[in-house]
Amino acid sequence: MFWSALPGAIALGLIWGIMAIGVYITYKVLDFADLTVDGSICTGGAVCAVLMAAGVNAWLAILVAMLAGALAGLVTGIFHTLMGIPAILSGILTQLILWSVNLKIMGQANTAVDTRGQYVIISATSMENTAWSILILVGFIAVIVGLLYWFFGTEMGCGIRATGNNPNMSRAQGINVNLNKIIGLMLSNALVALAGALLVQYQGFADINMGRGAIVIGLAAVIIGEAIVTRISRNFAVQLLGVVLGGIIYYIVYQFVIWLNIDTEYLKMLAAIVVAIFLAVPYLKEKYFSKIKWKRRKKAGPAADGEGLAGGDGDGK
Repeated sequence: MFWSALPGAIALGLIWGIMAIGVYITYKVLDFADLTVDGSICTGGAVCAVLMAAGVNAWLAILVAMLAGALAGLVTGIFHTLMGIPAILSGILTQLILWSVNLKIMGQANTAVDTRGQYVIISATSMENTAWSILILVGFIAVIVGLLYWFFGTEMGCGIRATGNNPNMSRAQGINVNLNKIIGLMLSNALVALAGALLVQYQGFADINMGRGAIVIGLAAVIIGEAIVTRISRNFAVQLLGVVLGGIIYYIVYQFVIWLNIDTEYLKMLAAIVVAIFLAVPYLKEKYFSKIKWKRRKKAGPAADGEGLAGGDGDGK
């Protein structure tokens, strides 16, 4: 059962990996703790589901969903930059607003998408469709990573990275810090909404609660990916691919927990524990493993120094 469910876990991991790229932009690049994503992923899904139910083409529905996500990021940016509200509170306020907006968009708690009678880009209706969905999602991610790699190499992209790295220095250099924050938030939430639209097409429905806990999954994917690829390369494109890999690993672990036939009432708790473990790994690694290495070096230090001195005396003679 686990192996048969693995393709579906990979597909979901790729979808949430796109969302995690959006989280990476705010969390790592912009240094902005944005909680808007819990609402904007649902906004993207709700917009896509309603438009497709009305007969709109799937590609156009995705585009409009991304625009809706960008608007959500704009609201958060306005709250933070123009109204002086702290980053976390700005995201929470927008998230609360989006709850009502999402309900108004769908008109109900959930909206179905006819994945059999209507054209969808990705679908989980069969194993063959799931395999094609994985290939299509890989293509989506390749395009997204390529475009982001190009964008963050431009003058505007470098300005956004500088803003996240040191806003005071960026401001002193004449960079419009507030504008860069707004652009970064809009870009991030547009990608999150894209993930929501793809998720709706894949699973066949949009639900008002589909974004609950999205920020936790996104952060877990970022941390997992960073832990894996940092030793390989610090290239920006590689880091983004690592984030996607983190999303896949998270969902494979999640599927493994389900495969263990644990009571479904404990799934949320176990998911939180899994995320907590992944988030704690960098801290535990730095705190305990670095101490072990330091103690080993301390023990080996005098001997090594003695050998070096002995060798030096021999050369001198």
